[in-house]
Formats: sequence, structure tokens, C-alpha cells
Amino acid sequence: MLDKVYSGLHPLASLRSDMDRLLDRMCEGAPGFECRSGFTGNFPAVNLWEDNDGLYAEAELPGVPMSDIDVSVVGNEVSITGGRSTDTGEESSYHRRERRGGKFCRVFRLPIDIDTSKVEASMKNGVLSIKLPKAESAKPVKVKVKALAG
Repeated sequence: MLDKVYSGLHPLASLRSDMDRLLDRMCEGAPGFECRSGFTGNFPAVNLWEDNDGLYAEAELPGVPMSDIDVSVVGNEVSITGGRSTDTGEESSYHRRERRGGKFCRVFRLPIDIDTSKVEASMKNGVLSIKLPKAESAKPVKVKVKALAG
């Protein structure tokens, strides 16, 4: 118990980390589920915002090659999966290891419907940008108000 106090982790943060690892191990290999093996918390970090035309997401993926990233959209859920290698060779021993490697999966639900046929993704300087155009039914429509006699 003292090691947890000195590590600076709040007991609930430690419990959450333990539960994440347990669920990852239980779900490993399950159809349609990718585990985050090696990653703790919500990786990658994602910002999501919208304007009149669409939603936009940015995810920080330093050290992850574009070829190892998969973005998919099903309904109103976006999934970012991939992996990062931190292999330094068999002869190496770590003095500090804060950057994790392994597979990851981040799924988030969108608050509105989007046009999945027009989704675009690009990567620059370790930041994945995803453009998610709104479906026509989700865009605001200006309604003309009619004057009624009476």
C-alpha cells in the first residue's frame, strides 16, 4: 500500500488503471474489439469540435507511423486503432520507460449524424486530423415564418 501512496497515484486512479489492464486482458482477441495493450488512460488524446458544416477531431499520435493507423466510422461512432513499437533491442535495459508501445483503440460517439461517405483523415507532425461532414438532416435549416391572417 505504501508504494501506491509514494507513487503519487490517487487510489481511484490506481484502481481504474488496474481495471483497464484487466479488461484489456479479458477482451484480447474478442471479435470486433481491439485492446489498448500497454496504454493507460485515454490514448490517443482527442479533441472534438463542430461548426455549421461538420465535426472535426484531432488525435495526438507521436511516433505512430501512418501505415499503422486505421480510422473507421460506423453510424455515429469513430474508431481510431493502431500500434506503436518501442523496441530498442534485446541487449537494452530501461532506466525509465514512460512511453508505452503496443496496440491501442479509441472509440468515441458523435453527438450528431454525419455523412460517412465524405469523411476525410490526414496526418501531419504526429497529429491525426479527421473531418466528419454533417449529414444534411443534422444541418440547421432556416425556416421562413408565415404571417397568418386573423
